[in-house]
This record gives sequence, structure tokens and C-alpha cells, in this order.
Amino acid sequence: MDYVSVLERTLVHNFLHFLIPALATWIFYRKDWRSSYIFLMLTMLVDLDHLIADPIFDPQRCSIGFHPLHSEIAITIFALMLIHKKLRIFGFGLLIHMSLDGLDCTWMASFSPGIPNS
Repeated sequence: MDYVSVLERTLVHNFLHFLIPALATWIFYRKDWRSSYIFLMLTMLVDLDHLIADPIFDPQRCSIGFHPLHSEIAITIFALMLIHKKLRIFGFGLLIHMSLDGLDCTWMASFSPGIPNS
């Protein structure tokens, strides 16, 4: 595949934000998958930091390192949340979210080599 449109990439990226948490709850939290999936979906609220960006949505902008809740410090805090049992599922969901956003950045760079990645 030599070319992927911005729309196709955005649709796949957003679809993965629903599919991967569903798979994660099926694999790791099968006994209580419904509430676990809801908790993982709540971690999508991390994208509220997009509201302070101008423009709010830019399909050619890498979120990692640009938005405050997508920074290295924030991601480190999300990883540390895995230590505390009550915060673990939120840390897990946030790290899934950041991984998918990082994948999108990589995908964006590989199909748009002339576009800066931050």
C-alpha cells in the first residue's frame, strides 16, 4: 500500500481506539469485561487536551509530544499507575491510548514523509 488517505487513516485510528480496548478486556478482564470496557473507554477523555490546541483537530499533527496529556511526563505517570491496583485499569487504558496515538504518528510519518511530525 503506497498511499493511504488522511480520511482512511483517521477512520482506522478511531476504530482501533474502540477495538483494541475491547480485545484487551476480552483477554485480560473477561470475567468482568463490561465494566472493564467502560473504564477503558473513559480513558479516552484524555483527548480533552485537544480542546486547547489550535486547531482542535489536525489530522496531520502527531498527538504524542504535542498535547499536554500526551507528553512524556504524562505517559510516565500513566505507566506508574500500573503499580497501584485501583489505578491499574486506567493506567492500562491510557497506555493503550498512547500506544495507538504513537502508532498513528508512525503511520502518518511513513505515508507523509514531507510533513513534520510535531
